[in-house]
Amino acid sequence: MPEETPKTTPKPDAWDSTQWHEVQKGETLSKIAQKYYGDASLYPKIFEANRDTIKDPNLIRVGQKIRIP
Repeated sequence: MPEETPKTTPKPDAWDSTQWHEVQKGETLSKIAQKYYGDASLYPKIFEANRDTIKDPNLIRVGQKIRIP
């Protein structure tokens, strides 16, 4: 009977440090950037990370889940 080799789970190439944020009433990308980065002017970083779901940085929806890179 052949000896079985243990199966291992493949490891991702890089650790994914993406955080997720659920948009609350009254929030803007600037307010979210201020919360996570301490600088509201970094909101384009969040916008760029979410181009697949956010078409206009001024139009985000309550309940929307967005990536915080």
